[in-house]
Formats: sequence, C-alpha cells, structure tokens
Amino acid sequence: MPSGAVPPNLGPGATPPGEDWMTEADLEAWLDVVAAEGPPPDLDLSDTGPDDSAPPCDFDMEAIRSECRRIATEQVVAAEHIAQLGYTAVLAEAAASLGRRGPGQPGSAHRFPGEYGGPAGGFATGHLLDIAPGCSALTGSAERVAGDDDRFTGASDDELLGVISALDRAEASACSLKHAAVAELIRRRPAPGCEPQGPAAMPEGWDESAETELSYALADYRGTMASLTSRAYDLEVKLPGTKAAFRCGILRQYKVEIICRATELLDPEEARAAEKLVLDRAGRLTPAGLRSAIARAVIQVASDKARKRRQAAAKRARVERRPEYSGNAALMGRELPPAKVLAADQRINWWAQQLKEAGVEGTMDELRAIAYLDLILDLDSRPRADAKDDAANTDAAGSGSASSGAPDPFGPRTPPGSGRIPAGFIGRNHLTVPLPTLLGLADRPGELTGLGPVDPALARDLARASAAHPKTNWCFTVTDQEGRAIGHGCARPEPRGRRKRGHRKRGHRPRARAPGAGFNFTPEDRPGPPGGYGTWRFTAGVPGQPDLLIEIEPIAIDTCDHRREAKGHDPGVMLRHLTEIRHATCTGPTCRRPASRCDFEHNVPYEAGGRTCMCNGGPKCRREHRLKQDPRWKVEQLTPGTFRWTTPSGRQYITEPTRYPM
Repeated sequence: MPSGAVPPNLGPGATPPGEDWMTEADLEAWLDVVAAEGPPPDLDLSDTGPDDSAPPCDFDMEAIRSECRRIATEQVVAAEHIAQLGYTAVLAEAAASLGRRGPGQPGSAHRFPGEYGGPAGGFATGHLLDIAPGCSALTGSAERVAGDDDRFTGASDDELLGVISALDRAEASACSLKHAAVAELIRRRPAPGCEPQGPAAMPEGWDESAETELSYALADYRGTMASLTSRAYDLEVKLPGTKAAFRCGILRQYKVEIICRATELLDPEEARAAEKLVLDRAGRLTPAGLRSAIARAVIQVASDKARKRRQAAAKRARVERRPEYSGNAALMGRELPPAKVLAADQRINWWAQQLKEAGVEGTMDELRAIAYLDLILDLDSRPRADAKDDAANTDAAGSGSASSGAPDPFGPRTPPGSGRIPAGFIGRNHLTVPLPTLLGLADRPGELTGLGPVDPALARDLARASAAHPKTNWCFTVTDQEGRAIGHGCARPEPRGRRKRGHRKRGHRPRARAPGAGFNFTPEDRPGPPGGYGTWRFTAGVPGQPDLLIEIEPIAIDTCDHRREAKGHDPGVMLRHLTEIRHATCTGPTCRRPASRCDFEHNVPYEAGGRTCMCNGGPKCRREHRLKQDPRWKVEQLTPGTFRWTTPSGRQYITEPTRYPM
C-alpha cells in the first residue's frame, strides 16, 4: 500500500484492527522526511504571560478525550464485525466490480472536512459506516445512535440519511443470508435421483415438502415459498454477481426478484452473461428501469428462448381477483396478448371519454375504472337520459353516441344496466354476514369468499341484492365467543299447506323487524335437532317468496356424538357440509384452498378402522393429502376441530377451526 494511503472501507484516520498496514519501507521513508525537516521549535510552555495566569479554557479536555476514545472504539468494533463477514473470493471480487453508487448508496454527496464527533459521525458521507457493506454491525451501530427513544438525537440530516441507507443495506444482507439458508435446506431435501452437483453442490430438483415446511415455518403462501426456493437456487447456481450485490446490500430483495424472474429461462452461462450487462448500474436503477434493462439483456443473450417463454406463458392466460386493503377489490388479466391489451386499453379510454362528455363526474382514472366494469358487465353508467337517447339512436342508425356523435369503434353500446349490484353477482358467491348486521341491529363486518372482509353497509347491500334472486341459498351458523362454528343449519322453504305459526300461537315471540331491511329471523316453537340450537323462521321480505325454516344442529369442535357418522368410506352430504363449515379452507396450516374444492380426508385411514365422522376427518387439498400420507409427516386430530401437523424437521403446527365474523 502506498505511503499515506487509507485502508479500503475504513475511512481516514482509522487503522484496520489487528493489522499493521504501514510497511517497514513506509516507516523508514516517513522517518527520513521527519529528519530532513529538522527538530521542532523549542516552545516554552511555562511562560503563560505577564500576569503569570493560565490561559482561559472552556473545554473539558478529559471529556473530549473520553468521547474520542468511545467513537474510535465503536468504529474499530464495527470494522472488526465487517472484517469477520468472511465473504468468499468470488463474492468479494464480484462486489468490488459493482461499485457503490446508486439510490441509498454513499458517494453522491460532497464530503465536508472536519471532525464528526457526534454519536452518528460514522454514518456521515464517506465515513466508515456509510461505505461499509451490509452486515449486522450496521444494525447494532444504528441502534446505539437511535437511543432508547428511537429519536436519533444528535444526528445531522446527512448522518440520518446515512443511517437509513446503512440499515437498508443491512436488511438486504440479512435477507441474502436467509436465501443462503434456504439453499442449504434444498441441499438437504433433494428430489429422488437429484444428487448435489457443481461448485454450489446444489441438486437440480428438490422435494416438494421443502416448500411446504417453509410455508408452515414462515406462515406464508406455498406459492411465495416456491418463489423463495427458486430464487435461492438461482442465486447459488446461476447468478453469483447478483448474490454478491444482494449480500453487500447494493440490491434489495425486490430487485433481486426482478433479475431472477427475468433470467429463469436461461442456463447458468447465459444468466451470468445477462446479469453482467446490467449489474454495474442495477443499484441505482428504479425497479421499472431494472426490469426493462434485464429484459433487454435476456433478449440480447437468448432471443429465441425469450420468444418461446412468451408463447408458453400465453397458455397460462388468466384473470385474477384479489382484495384491496381499502375494502374494495382488484380484477386483472395476466399473460394476455399485448396487441389485444393495447386495443382493450384504447376502448376503455374511448368509453371513459363518453362518460366524461355525458357528465359523469370523476378523474380520468375513476372514469376508466367505471368504463372497465361497464364494458365487462354490459352496463351503461351515463345519466339515464343520455343512455336512452343513445339506445334510440342505435336502433335508428345502428351505432353512435347521442351525447357526442362519436361512433363506438368496437360496435354499438347496449341500453343501461339494471342496478348497482350486477345481476351476475347473485347465486354465485358466498357471503357471510353477522345476523345483527343483517337485521340492522349492529355494524359488524361481513366476509365475501374470495375477497375477504366487507364493511357492514356493503354486506347489507349484497344481502338485499341476493334476497331478490329466487335461487339464493341461505345458511345460518352459530358461533362461540371466539368465532368458531358450533352450530349450523340450511334454510328450506316452508312446505305448502302448512299453517304458519304466527302471533296467535301461544308462547310465540313477535318477529324482530329490521329497520328498512325486510329481513326477519324469529324462533319457531317446535324443537330442533337434539343438542342443537332450535328451529328458526327466516323471511327475506321479498314479495312472493315463501318463509324459510332452519333447523340448527351442533358441529363437533371439542367432543363428538357421532350423529352424522357414515357407515361407509364416503361421507354423506350433510357430514361433508358441516366439516366444510367448521373448516372453511384446507386444514393445512397455511393452505387457503376453499374446503368445497378439497377432499374429505380420514385422519385415521378408513381401511385402518378410522371412522367416517367429524371427529376423524376434515377437508384437505390434494397436495396436503399427499403430504399427510408421506411417512415423514404426521397429522393428529387432537380434538374434532384441531389438527396438529409434524413436519420432517420435527416442528409442529396447529390448525384450528375457522374464525367467522361475529
């Protein structure tokens, strides 16, 4: 190292721990310079002035020395932690070639001369902790700077931004280490016939149970864990440069995902060639910029594979729905033909413009959303007069818009729709509403299968719309204080000719009228199933529709009286239905597949003497069903409603009954 140089990553004035970085030749050269300059002037420090008094001094020199020692010690400790990371030669070389500039990375701010004596001085631009790669030492140093109140007292804006950037690198580094641990789990769970190979000693395939074990351990979707294992594999086998940037904190997980997804079709040599084209600037690119850059790199490296991937993905075209955090919903098309997507977008724009000209209020985004649903559901959200005029013009001229005269380039519009809640909703969805909410006596959230919780007002609107449809089925579930289903009954029309039991019947309670809703739920005086919750009458308040009777019987949660036990292997309709009410989804700890799309699975096999009963069965999807039959896995039905899963690693997870809105 040249004389006077500063060790890498340690900042000016800092000495690498445990290392004498000035060589003997450097020391001799420095001594020659000192000798040539001659002795320093002889200063008489005893002469303090004519009044023989000490010069004024407002500084506590001992406190200053103590603070300097503390800062120096913290920097050395941090440097030792950084030095102990033990990056491999491949990682160190790759990281050094990446540079440190980019969003959240140091090097873009001017460094101010002088001392940084505050508690966050090491995080100032260009200082030790500002240029250090991601590691646990950064987190510990940041915690000391934050203080007990997490207010970062004494840190300047520059230092605070340095803390934020350092923690971002530390977070990425920890996430990279998690991926390395997942890679090791893959090595320990190879698929049959897949032996570890290559420098990374990774098998080409791994047991599907590895993803399920991760899903249970992290309480996340199995699909998310499949992405995690695939990413861990690619980082070990195909993308060493991306792994190095990830471990150093230059790339956070989201950007690593972009690179891995883009290069998943490439072999290791092609993947390394593609990442090399973008890695030097990946840290400073936005996610959208990185997505475009790596997509171009993949096409440049293997254009034929990129074309084949696009064609193969088109066979997985689909429409997905999901809940929004606001309580609304999202609907999106995936893997659609690009030309048709552009054409559909143009049509949405056209109809949104018609809505705007017809006086529909809202931003262009809001109008596009209305237009999107109008076109899918064959609705017309323009004011009634405009829509009727347009319908008349359509009959006379074939197509067109009365409000603007602009023809629909995609064909004539249909007359206005029939209401807020489209008719297509009725009879095709599972809506759960607490009875007090339905009757207008309380405001508790409902739940819509496939979308999640809905607010009380929307729940009532959907229930009223459903009530108007004669094919709507009504079921009623009794829950305990924890929201678990302990009783259930399905409504049936009252048989014709049966005399209604009204107010004149002795002992009958008057019906509780819902304010403006039309719904009524009242007890009948005849008994329900033994041990159940009685017989009830339900009225939707729709003219012409008969009253419904519901006999509510118990659901086995803690004990079972075997009332619904089937004699053979297959469960009866009611037994299956009650187990699906008890567990609305697969009984796998993290599986969300609806119970109606699962198997009724015997916990103790029927062939081994197991009952076909609520105390020995429940819904399991096909994947969980297969895992349960694997001798490395064990599933126990501790109570009728509680399952305990033991994975090959020995960890245990409990599945309890579904918690319903109360």
